Amino acid sequence: MMGLYDFSGQTVIVTGGASGIGLAAAELFAAQGAVTALFDINAELGEQRAQAIREEGGQAAFLAVDMTDADSVAAAITRVQAAHGRIDVLVNVAGGSGRRFGDGPVADCTLEGWDHTLNMNLRSVFLGCKYAIPHMLDAGRGAIVNVASVLGLVGGDADFATHAYAASKGAVINLTRAIASYYAPQHIRANVICPGLIATPMSQRAQSNPRIVERLKDLQPLTGDFGTPEDVAHAVLYMASDHAAFVTGSVLTVDGGWTMR
Repeated sequence: MMGLYDFSGQTVIVTGGASGIGLAAAELFAAQGAVTALFDINAELGEQRAQAIREEGGQAAFLAVDMTDADSVAAAITRVQAAHGRIDVLVNVAGGSGRRFGDGPVADCTLEGWDHTLNMNLRSVFLGCKYAIPHMLDAGRGAIVNVASVLGLVGGDADFATHAYAASKGAVINLTRAIASYYAPQHIRANVICPGLIATPMSQRAQSNPRIVERLKDLQPLTGDFGTPEDVAHAVLYMASDHAAFVTGSVLTVDGGWTMR
């Protein structure tokens, strides 16, 4: 049901759209009338999510995409443009933790952990923007929303000592601001959202760690709890909408107060 926002006639790409923040954003865009393309590497889950959105009356399609592979990203974006004749909004959510690949404190971080994490969190955003922006330039407008992290803004202690992850998210912030600055005269807006700890599949480690759960009252004092994917998705929707027509290069924290102190 459409309310404050109306994306009727617009085409929106959401990477990482099969779960977590990406799925919540895709569902909101579809509910507001957008033709929504979900990109994800998980084909089975992605197809299920797109079908569920269609069953709710939304317009959604799923494309299996490896966001670290240039050919895969370019082909998927070309398919969306060919099918709908426009790309109005790109939301880059795809990414994740590199702990299982060896991410950690810089002295301990493995080379594999560093490379995999930077590819997953930074190369993916670069490729999405690289191949979507030319279509936005042709249209004379567009909106990009990249999802980073509070750890791209502040240092993490021992509970959050994944330095490749922090570096990748900090780079997403600065890449977004560089895009915003360069493409502003072409009426392309680019903004970045930095979530705190959100209850998604990616944060299962934190959700199952009693010490971190206990720390939430200090880390995210507004609620003392994890945020929801919808908390972030609503911020994404605003940044992508015409209500934010005068907003570009902005860094919006959605973190329950993590970075305010």
